[in-house]
Amino acid sequence: MRTYDFSGKVALVTGGGSGIGTASAKAFAAGGAKVLIADIDETNGQRVAAEIGPAAAFFMADTSNPEHAEAMVAAAVERFGGLDIAVNNAGIGGPLALTGEYPLDGWRKVIAVNLDGVFYGMRYQIPAMLERGGGSIVNLASILGSVAFASASAYTASKHGVVGLTKTAALEYSGKGIRVNAVGPGFIKTPLVDANLDDATQGVLAGMHPVGRLGRAEEVAALITFLASDDASFISGSYHLVDGGFTAQ
Repeated sequence: MRTYDFSGKVALVTGGGSGIGTASAKAFAAGGAKVLIADIDETNGQRVAAEIGPAAAFFMADTSNPEHAEAMVAAAVERFGGLDIAVNNAGIGGPLALTGEYPLDGWRKVIAVNLDGVFYGMRYQIPAMLERGGGSIVNLASILGSVAFASASAYTASKHGVVGLTKTAALEYSGKGIRVNAVGPGFIKTPLVDANLDDATQGVLAGMHPVGRLGRAEEVAALITFLASDDASFISGSYHLVDGGFTAQ
């Protein structure tokens, strides 16, 4: 993976205790950034911060709680002096059921984490970035931010919402020095996928990607760090797929 120069930058990565979040946090640190890892899983979050070393710190947060979203931004500012980069990555899969049978509590939880959590994050990240004169936000959507998947109405709706929210914020703040983009991964081999899909199902999904496999977290992190870097200075309001050709079909 290419390393970009993030010297003097402070990054906040939600869901940083596993999968794409961990790969992204490590990539930012490799480029010289200070990284606050936010996760509801204290054990894994602390582990990742320890693996990175003094350049990283952990903050336990439930991103579906606006008070936690505010507190994690404040923690980044207090610990490292500001906020320049935010990756709103925390998400859940939720139940699989037909729309007419979808459990209401499952719907509310998926929307709360996957969509409300991104909004709450940006709600407090943006003011902190404005104080620094600008920044870059990368929101994790999904291929299901542009296409659908049967029995995943909540997840699909939440990720479509993330794309719309990203574009709106980009229109509002690109002229003020804050770029906002979304990334749409295909099915990636992460703890979230392992927790929700058995080996047989993962095999079927792998075959649905023209490249013939699931993606790797590091492949998504490579796109995230590019979008957060100065090399992407003219990119804002965009939705970028990293899906092994899935949506080309």
